[in-house]
Amino acid sequence: MSPMSSSSVSTRPATEINADIRDLWQRSGGYLSPQDEAEYQRLLVEWAAATGESGRTAV
Repeated sequence: MSPMSSSSVSTRPATEINADIRDLWQRSGGYLSPQDEAEYQRLLVEWAAATGESGRTAV
């Protein structure tokens, strides 16, 4: 079994998750506290799952 269960993967649209990421950065003033960083990492995992970008890098 994968380290991440399917129950932790969102079915939200990537655009909605991206809006949450942008909102987090705006609210934080560009500096993420440890709590904000944890939320950001969770959102990135959710976004990657929604877009199929998991493990891929830009070229």
